Amino acid sequence: MDPCQIGGGHPGIPVQITVVRGKNLKGTKGVHFFSFIKTEFNNTIVGDSAKVESSADLCVEYNFSCTFESTETNNTPDDMAHKPAILSVLEVLPKEKKQKDEKTVVLGQAILDLLPLLQGQFCFTATVAIQPAPGSPLDTTSLDPSSRPFLEISVAASEALVSEAQLVDSNLLKVAVETLYSVPEAWSLTGPQFHYVVSMLVPSSAKKEQLVVFAGGLLKPGGECEPVPRLKKWPTTSGSHHISGCFIGEMDAEEEHGELNTPKDKEFRREAEVTKKRVYWDIERRCFMESSAVGRMRSSIVECRYWVVEIMRIPIITMAETGKVSKDKGHPATQAEEEASIAWHGMAFVDMAPLLYPGVKRIRGAHRIFPFNEEDLYEKTKRPKSILKENYKQTILIARGSDSVPGTPGAKAGKGAKEEKKVAGNKAVVPETGAETTTSAPSKQEGQAYVGACTYIMIDITLDKPLVPKRPPEDLSKRVKEMIPPRPSLPRHTASAEKAVNDYQKEITRVADQVIKEYLELLGMSPFQGEMLLDQAAKEEQKMRLLEQLNYSGKYFTFKEQLKPSIVRIVREKLLQTSAFADQAQLQAFLSQLYIFLVDQMHISLNKILSVSVPETEAYSFIQCTQLKHFAKEAEVNEDFELASKYYQERIALDRNNPSHWFDYGAFCLLISNNSKAEECFQHALSIDQRHVESLLLCGIMAEMRGSFEDADTYFQNATCVESNNVIAWTILGLFYESQENVILAEMAYLEANKHLRTKLIKESIAEGEAPASRPVTGSQGIKTLQAEKVPKSQGSVRSVDTSVLDGERPDSVASLTEEYDKESQKRPSKPVTTVFMETVQFLLEVNVLHFAQRALAQELVSPDGGPSSSYYVALARFQLQMRDFAKAENSLKEALHASYENPDVWALTGHLHYLNNKFRKARKSYERTLDFVRDACEMHTVCLRLGSIYLLEKEYEKAKYTYLMACKKSPSCLCWLGVGVACYRLGELEEAEDALSEANIMNNRNPEVWGYLTLICLQTSRKVEADQSYKFAVKLNLQNEELLAEIHELQERMGFANPGFQ
Repeated sequence: MDPCQIGGGHPGIPVQITVVRGKNLKGTKGVHFFSFIKTEFNNTIVGDSAKVESSADLCVEYNFSCTFESTETNNTPDDMAHKPAILSVLEVLPKEKKQKDEKTVVLGQAILDLLPLLQGQFCFTATVAIQPAPGSPLDTTSLDPSSRPFLEISVAASEALVSEAQLVDSNLLKVAVETLYSVPEAWSLTGPQFHYVVSMLVPSSAKKEQLVVFAGGLLKPGGECEPVPRLKKWPTTSGSHHISGCFIGEMDAEEEHGELNTPKDKEFRREAEVTKKRVYWDIERRCFMESSAVGRMRSSIVECRYWVVEIMRIPIITMAETGKVSKDKGHPATQAEEEASIAWHGMAFVDMAPLLYPGVKRIRGAHRIFPFNEEDLYEKTKRPKSILKENYKQTILIARGSDSVPGTPGAKAGKGAKEEKKVAGNKAVVPETGAETTTSAPSKQEGQAYVGACTYIMIDITLDKPLVPKRPPEDLSKRVKEMIPPRPSLPRHTASAEKAVNDYQKEITRVADQVIKEYLELLGMSPFQGEMLLDQAAKEEQKMRLLEQLNYSGKYFTFKEQLKPSIVRIVREKLLQTSAFADQAQLQAFLSQLYIFLVDQMHISLNKILSVSVPETEAYSFIQCTQLKHFAKEAEVNEDFELASKYYQERIALDRNNPSHWFDYGAFCLLISNNSKAEECFQHALSIDQRHVESLLLCGIMAEMRGSFEDADTYFQNATCVESNNVIAWTILGLFYESQENVILAEMAYLEANKHLRTKLIKESIAEGEAPASRPVTGSQGIKTLQAEKVPKSQGSVRSVDTSVLDGERPDSVASLTEEYDKESQKRPSKPVTTVFMETVQFLLEVNVLHFAQRALAQELVSPDGGPSSSYYVALARFQLQMRDFAKAENSLKEALHASYENPDVWALTGHLHYLNNKFRKARKSYERTLDFVRDACEMHTVCLRLGSIYLLEKEYEKAKYTYLMACKKSPSCLCWLGVGVACYRLGELEEAEDALSEANIMNNRNPEVWGYLTLICLQTSRKVEADQSYKFAVKLNLQNEELLAEIHELQERMGFANPGFQ
């Protein structure tokens, strides 16, 4: 049979469908039968094949081709996206007696997806399963997969339907309407049956939108969950055919982008999706979008983030009713009558903004159904009218078309459409009851039933390509490397410095052996004669004779030349001196250092030769890196920034390749407002480790401070890529976007941060054996919140009635669950609730980034999960204390006390506030209250230090000693042991005082007060030499405590020891 050419008026692109063969086919009377293929596309019969006889191996060779044309108006790319080609396999029955025409029977249908032609392919082949028709000989469920019938098909186009340029700029939108859950109780499974219709508008070009209708939704009872995974259905075949390879899967509620996805809604949804009635569609509508439509979609989401989805129900027309309507030539319904006929008119608002998140291609979630109201519709979507009302006739035509299955042998092109126009034009068939045509009051009551039942619909929207591409992590890392090149790795030398020292020691050993031999030969002695008992004068005489002999023979010069190469290697490899000296003073300093080192190494080498056994001991570092950081933080609190800087620099000197050391020093530089030095430290940390998240964040903040917003965005995004579950990184990224007025990206970052924070809290709770820490929702509050949340304001007068009805109709199982949760929450000790902003504020205050901390505090105040709480006021007070705004800090601490009187952090900060204002009596009371709590405050070390100093001022030395010892037990430092030493000295416990001061001296031997009190102890114990030495160190280190100096001078005079400064 010749191909059938069907197309539009304009020249188009021919698309040829070739059915090569069918396999595993059977007829009504066995394996020998005649059959042919009927091909349909877009409600048009494309062509019929010739009758072909089957073979003995159940294979039928059709070799049939038919062609249709794709134009701009007919068989468009969008048609091929959402409409399959239907290939019906029909058996030709043998003619019986007195039978004029041959009879045919439908054996089954194969559904061919033409989507590959829109993905850049010119041709493709497919093996398509045949879905047997009811009663067909192919309808055998016992067949194994290898025996199921199928067709081998090839599809070819003369040229690409979508050019390469169009393919880059175009997109494919997939909208899947799955199931409507928790439907109103008035929807009954008995009596008249109805179709449930969902509609929405999607962009089709730069200025136009197209109507998308999902018809054929059917009501089914509850009792079990919907199976997952399950295949999606085509929108044009009444749900009788599935889309091959497209499944509806399972997704956790917290990962969804819709409503009802919080933990408190899980129980309600679990109950509704198992026990309650639901309406199911499982239909997916594909929309091919050219570049103009993609741009329109992007801009429309920016203008209004909510898209409306409307729902209604219509009665199913029986065959008798269809015949009656077809005879009725009544007048078409007016617009008012059509609007009045929309029964159970509801609407849901789909938040499309997540599709503007970088890299996001899919949003799936539950969306609550609200009664239709034009005010709420305009407020949410800026649309003045209903989609269903504006497109009522078209929606009815599409919905009625789902009542009959297209592709049947007796169907003719265009016949169904004509019948549907008659049905839509007859007003008597459309309404469900007579009352609906006369008044809209029942429709409003019906709409309210959605709120009472808390009805929600599952919708899945997917794009082939994201509207906003996400920068790949590789590009971000590359950009960071361009801004901050990685520090080059040091050249690998096999222990070159150590080898130089070992060579020098070996040369010393060799030279010493030769000198000993010369000495023994000079005296004419054997090395085995034993010890030489000589007096000091004889030894000096022998030494002089040896030196004369070595100089006279020239061996002294030879020994020096032997040592010279090893000394040169030490200078280059160990002391790293390879360039010339700038002046004579620098040269002399280096020579002194070199001489000391060479002499020390010579002694080590000689001791190994002349001693019986010398155990090798490694130098022990009493101060570790963590202790140095602790000392630096302590100095920061005491505002001794010079000492703090010294500790940070010492920490870097211990390990220069540790990025944390550079990061901490940079944070300290921010504290003293040295921003340029701080940025240099953060960049140095990144040059060591380009995946150091904290340094990435601080580099981004510094870039934002100097106005380099693109660089800041790069740093922040790279931080989220390096550590994708970092709550602080996502929150800081959101704060940055908020400052740039990019609301959608800020929302995306906050959602990611909240998701990772919930995961973190759940893991911590599981580890502790507790329930997840979250804001408690007890009793029926969770269900009520589910009802009241996001209900349009125009329905507020009815909301309370519906809520109470829902509470009365709630199943006992849900009530028991909420009561059980109440009891458990009362038994469980309350834990402080944290939010992403509070987590970020703590970090930002720790690293002294106050302007970002202020932004995070502002967001915490307006956040739905935040608000003014005790933790908020504590963080605000910390921020104000760092800003030196004591009056506001005092007010914040008062609010914190009102919120939580038993929070130790509040009392600790109150004590700090009074201490900084020199109100020591009030500070003492606050610090003592802090120590009385079971739970420690965050800054216990500072509390103990300052409380101990107050006790010393008030001469309560026992309490001071106890408080300082408490600090030493938790985190010892020089100041802690100094406080213990001072208290013990005042109590007359000189031995304990000296021990404590010795510990303080080990921690920091440059503290003048330690040396001053050691001077007092040595004077008290009559140790003049040690007293003089301690006093000299105290004066050298510039002791500023005038009272302590006066006390030392007085004791020196009283003990009869002169001031060593005047000796």
